[in-house]
Amino acid sequence: MKCKRDLYYVLGKLLISFSDFFKFIPDEKYLSIVYRGYTGNILDLNNPKGFNEKLQWLKINDRDEKYTQLVDKFEVKNKVSKLLGFNHIIPTLGIWNSVDEIDFDLLPNQFVLKTTHDSGGIVLCRNKENFDINKTKKILRKSLRTNFYYKGREFPYKNVKPRIIAEKYMEDDAQNSLVDYKFYCFNGEPKFLYVSEGLENHATAKISFLNLDWTFAPYYRNDYKTFSKLPKKPRNFDQMIEFAKILSRGFKFVRVDLYEIKGIVYFSELTFTPASGWMAFQNIDQDLAMGKLLDLKKE
Repeated sequence: MKCKRDLYYVLGKLLISFSDFFKFIPDEKYLSIVYRGYTGNILDLNNPKGFNEKLQWLKINDRDEKYTQLVDKFEVKNKVSKLLGFNHIIPTLGIWNSVDEIDFDLLPNQFVLKTTHDSGGIVLCRNKENFDINKTKKILRKSLRTNFYYKGREFPYKNVKPRIIAEKYMEDDAQNSLVDYKFYCFNGEPKFLYVSEGLENHATAKISFLNLDWTFAPYYRNDYKTFSKLPKKPRNFDQMIEFAKILSRGFKFVRVDLYEIKGIVYFSELTFTPASGWMAFQNIDQDLAMGKLLDLKKE
């Protein structure tokens, strides 16, 4: 059974990789094909049960224009700063419409470049002396040409203006790399989170789901390694929970991503369809259990 599911998962990855060839397929049909490829199951949008399946339902049925600002990596900062305060926003160093507008000489020795309209499109500069500008331009140009919406038919990304931002390079003396704290919020309430470390390298990255009492939660992803022991609990964890509540109000589901850097909580991003709704759960029971937390009928 596992081999069969793994085969379907590979098929789904291939379909996503060549999504440009399928952009004219109606959304519901496209999602049905890819969902079957990733999960091995038939998508039932009339009676969705699992978490992945319910996220597909939201893709079709929850298409508010307000999401465009909330997934734009530049515009969302204005919204969140009004709710949390400017001191919880990672500073922006510049914003450009094309790579040719960037004057790299004006950037500091360390910085982060991101495209505003997609998932990914990130380049880290830890030292300008060995920073490959030409390679960076190729990465960013490719990202700017891509409408991320067509890969997973995630409506929030459809009309985001493709731009590039530079952010301050953030590091924590207490950690080798930044740790992400990603809160899963259902109908305005954070229920659990996952902690991730080293996501810039998929082969060595680690992800573990945790309950809000900082114990391991019964969810696992097949596509990442897990922490062998509980990661260190953030000093400001209670504040993180409060921020997640504030930012998730009014949404059936949203994942609120935060950092804690040198004792300060920073906003990272809002994600409305994690893994585009084809998360590689360890088994279907975990998908169904998480799906029970998402009430699609509740306003």
